[in-house]
Amino acid sequence: MSRTPSHPTHWLSATSVLAAALAATACSKPPAEAPTAAVPQATAPAAASDHAFDAAINAADFAEHVKILASDEFGGRAPGSAGEEKTVQYLEAQFKRLGLKPGNGDSYFQTVPMVETTADETTSLKLDVKGQARELKFGSDMVVGTRTGKSEVKVDASDLVFVGYGVNAPEQNWNDYAGVDVKGKTVVMFVNDPGFHGQDAKLFEGKRMTYYGRWTYKFEEAARQGAAAALIIHDSEGASYGWDVVKNSWSGAQFDLPAKDDPEPRLPVQGWITGDAARKLLADLGQDLDALYKAAGKPGFKAIPLQAKASIDLKSQISEKSSRNVIARLDGAKRPDEAIVYMAHWDHLGDHADKGGHEGHGADASAAAADTIYNGAIDNATGVAGILEIAEAFTKQTPPPDRSLLFVAVTLEESGLLGSKYYVAHPTVPLNKTVAVINLDAMPVIGKARDMTVIGYGSSELEDILKTVAGAQGRTLHAEATPEDGFYFRSDHFNFAKAGVPALYAKGGDDLIDGGTAAGQKANTDYRDHRYHKPADQFDPGWKMDGVVQDLDALYAVGKTLAGNEQWPNWYEGNAFRAAHDKLMQPAGK
Repeated sequence: MSRTPSHPTHWLSATSVLAAALAATACSKPPAEAPTAAVPQATAPAAASDHAFDAAINAADFAEHVKILASDEFGGRAPGSAGEEKTVQYLEAQFKRLGLKPGNGDSYFQTVPMVETTADETTSLKLDVKGQARELKFGSDMVVGTRTGKSEVKVDASDLVFVGYGVNAPEQNWNDYAGVDVKGKTVVMFVNDPGFHGQDAKLFEGKRMTYYGRWTYKFEEAARQGAAAALIIHDSEGASYGWDVVKNSWSGAQFDLPAKDDPEPRLPVQGWITGDAARKLLADLGQDLDALYKAAGKPGFKAIPLQAKASIDLKSQISEKSSRNVIARLDGAKRPDEAIVYMAHWDHLGDHADKGGHEGHGADASAAAADTIYNGAIDNATGVAGILEIAEAFTKQTPPPDRSLLFVAVTLEESGLLGSKYYVAHPTVPLNKTVAVINLDAMPVIGKARDMTVIGYGSSELEDILKTVAGAQGRTLHAEATPEDGFYFRSDHFNFAKAGVPALYAKGGDDLIDGGTAAGQKANTDYRDHRYHKPADQFDPGWKMDGVVQDLDALYAVGKTLAGNEQWPNWYEGNAFRAAHDKLMQPAGK
């Protein structure tokens, strides 16, 4: 799940975003490898395993992969680290063991150029509030960063403007920037969609988050409007995670594609402020935070200039580096030019040893403070283990698949889905030959369930295949329990979806055979509150893995069906990605 304030949703209605994605993928042919700097080499070879792997998908094999990938030896799998080297070498070794061909020409690796930016955490945000000096401190009051690739960025006495939810959605007849010029100014806004906090089902898509609710969109739009800086006011319900997730995610090295590989406008400074800091600031300005939530969620809201100015001198360490997607291929027996893609992100948050540990929870506080490695066992060693297990099943399948299978372990998901974004711009199988994408991210290890959760349920015809498969397992499909969390935009399938390629993101549900929905929801909440994006996300031999095996069997069966027929699934009628798919599939010259 995506790092900064990641994981499950609604479909994109912003036609400008779809258009940009189509433009980026129109050529649909693999380019030469991008020139990059070397990744730090591991001090030891990637961990080998003497485990005897079985041809069938099973819990023991799945656990072995997760245990290795989430071990302290792999250091949290941060892009550009020694942990990356161990990870990609392990994946290459496993793909070779399975007899899979390199998926990027003669290489298993696709180099992804990246800019590493580490903000100076002694940075403070200085405010002039009606002539009175105020200061917000990094970490406790706010977090900020820059995507400019510059080692020093200054914002001097920039006027603050409250712009509601920071949304410009013409098709919704909504523009929070109407009538206000924010060029050179600092915009302050809420997370999620208009109407979320007021629970107005008539605005946007009601409870389901749209792309306009995602923090990524809000910064993109602020940049298009010419703002010098943008600050999102954090609240746990609107963001779907607490301030500790924001702080941990924005601390340390941040990664981005170079501007030449991602030409969208970028803000000089962007970040978050805590709800408490925002409430106090607004009170000093004669504004009430709760009243603004109500006002900003009503049609016709007008931006409010605030009697305050913001200044910041943001210094950062900048390094140009590279990371790698790892790609393997199994050629189809009859139509090898057509491919089904299985994908998962291998990266996580690395080792924060230089930060002296992080706060824990209750009795575990001292242990958590001493542990600085973000192992990322569930997020997302489970997904990587899943595609390895599915790959093994395909290599032993009789008869072999008619279409090709591509297994893609992408990097930089936690930094904004950058590895998949780069792949979609530089696909090794043309996108108009990519039949479907099946994404595995944070697979549940809480036992068998009577259901499967489809993130973004109601999206594409892939669900028809999954429904048949799940039905044969005695399971039903349903949407995610919290569509307001916007998980659909927080994992790597989203970049393929924007380009029009039908994508499926599904996993075990929460109606557990042992304990029902109450047990499933309790387990999911426990993970979110105590392990997600924390050092405690570690491999546990006590996991109930019979459920994830059932999930992998189902996802394998979807790909097996597609690989053995001539079907070209589409998005359902009315889905925002259908037009992009139809354009993608048009014959050349049309």
